[in-house]
Amino acid sequence: MCLGGGVAGEAIAVGLHDSGLTLAVVERELVGGECPYWGCVPSKTLLRSGETLSEADRARLLAASRVEWTVDFPKVSKRVLWMARNLDDSRPAAAMEATGAKLGRGEGKLTDLRTVEVRGEQLIARRAVVIANGSTAAIPPIPGLDTVEFWTNRQAAIPSELPASLAILGGGAIGLEMGQAFARLGSKVTVIEAGPTFLGLEEPEAGAALRPHLEADGITLTIGDLCVAVEKQSIGPLRPASSRRGSAVVVHLKSGAVVSADRLLVATGRRPNVEAWRATGIAQTERGWLKVDPATLEARAGIFGAGDVTGLGGFTHLAYYHGQVVARRLRGMDARADHTAVPRVTFTDPEIASVGLSEAFARGRGIDVVVARTDPAETARGYIHDFHGGALKLVGDRKRGVLIGATLVTPRAGEILGELVLAIKLGTPLKTLADVIHPFPAFNRVLGASLEELAAKVA
Repeated sequence: MCLGGGVAGEAIAVGLHDSGLTLAVVERELVGGECPYWGCVPSKTLLRSGETLSEADRARLLAASRVEWTVDFPKVSKRVLWMARNLDDSRPAAAMEATGAKLGRGEGKLTDLRTVEVRGEQLIARRAVVIANGSTAAIPPIPGLDTVEFWTNRQAAIPSELPASLAILGGGAIGLEMGQAFARLGSKVTVIEAGPTFLGLEEPEAGAALRPHLEADGITLTIGDLCVAVEKQSIGPLRPASSRRGSAVVVHLKSGAVVSADRLLVATGRRPNVEAWRATGIAQTERGWLKVDPATLEARAGIFGAGDVTGLGGFTHLAYYHGQVVARRLRGMDARADHTAVPRVTFTDPEIASVGLSEAFARGRGIDVVVARTDPAETARGYIHDFHGGALKLVGDRKRGVLIGATLVTPRAGEILGELVLAIKLGTPLKTLADVIHPFPAFNRVLGASLEELAAKVA
C-alpha cells in the first residue's frame, strides 16, 4: 500500500506492474503530486515565458535595431495552466490504474502500521506500507501573516494575475525562480531573505554570480533582514484599479525597513505532511521528516518512505528514484538508494546546477580538499552567447583523487551537469576526467581546463 500518489507512488506502481503483488495507492489531491500541477512544470513554463522576453531584448544588441513587444499575461497564464494539465489528473490516474494498482481517492490516514483509513474504508497492507505523501509550504509564525491573502508556490506557479509589485519571503530556489519570472513579465519584485545569503544551500560563489543577473532584471534583494510583521495595506481611491484587490500588504523588517507590495509570496521552505502518519509513532528527524534508512528507505520493518517526506531531498527526480528503489525491494531485490550524487538545479537565468559536497561541508568532514574555479563566460561559447558573469567550482578529494562536488552558474547548467553526476557517483579518477574530450564550442567545454587543474593538484 502506498500513501500518496505523487511521483514516488507512480514509480512504485510502474515498478510493481506484473510482479504478482497488489498495490493500493491513496491520494488526497491529484495523481502526480506537486510537480506537474503546482511545482516544476508550471513554474518552469512561467520562467520560459519571461526568458523569451529577455531574449527578445537581447536581440536589440545581437541581431536587431528595433524589437517591440507587449506582455500578454492572459496568454502566459493560459499556457501555464495548460502545461499544468488544467489541474486534471484523469490521464495520469488512468495510467496508474493501467499498471494494475487500485487508486483510492481521499484523505488517507495511517491508523496503525498496516492500516490506512480513507473515507471510512480501511485498507490493510499484507506486505508493506509506503509513506510517500510529500511536503507542503512551510508558513512561518509571523505576526499578521494570517490577515493577508498571501501566495505560496501553488498560487505563484499557476497565477491568474500579474501583480504590479510582488514581495517574496525567502531567497531559496522557489523564491528566486518565481521572482525572476514575475520581474521579467513586468512586476516590481523584492526578495527578502532573513539569512546572511540567498541560496544558502549552495556554494557562496553561486549566489554571488547570480545576484547581478537578478538585479539587472530589476529585482531588489534584501539580505540578512528578518521579516517581523505583515499587515494589510490601506488602499486609497487613487490607487490604480489593477492593484485594488483588497490584498495589498506591508512587510515590516527587523531593521525598520518597510516593503509594500500588491502581492506577497511566502517561499520559506517546505514541511513534511505528517498529519497522515504521525499518530502511529513512527520516528521523525529533528526537523520533523520521516526518518528512514537512507539506503533501504525503511522507517521500520515493513514501513518505507519515499520522496520529499523523507527530508533526503525535495526533488522530483529523487522521488521517482526512491519509488524505483522501493518497488525493487518489494519485489525481493536487494536494491539500495545511493544519495552520493543527487543533482540540484535552480532554473533561473543563468541556471545554477550542483551535485555532491560543497567545499565547506567537505572540509567539515575532514577531507583534504582541492578546488578549481573559473568563469564560463570567459570561453568562446560565453562570448558567442553574449553571457557575462558566471561561475564554475569543482571540489576534489586530494587523497582519493576524485571529484566530490561541483557547482555551475551558466546557461544550460542543468544539461552540463550529467557528466559530473556520473563522475561523482562512480568515483571516476580525476586523471580520467581530465582526459575527456569536450566538443568545441559547447558550454561544457569549460569543464576541461578545470578538471585538468584539479587532476594536477592531486597528482
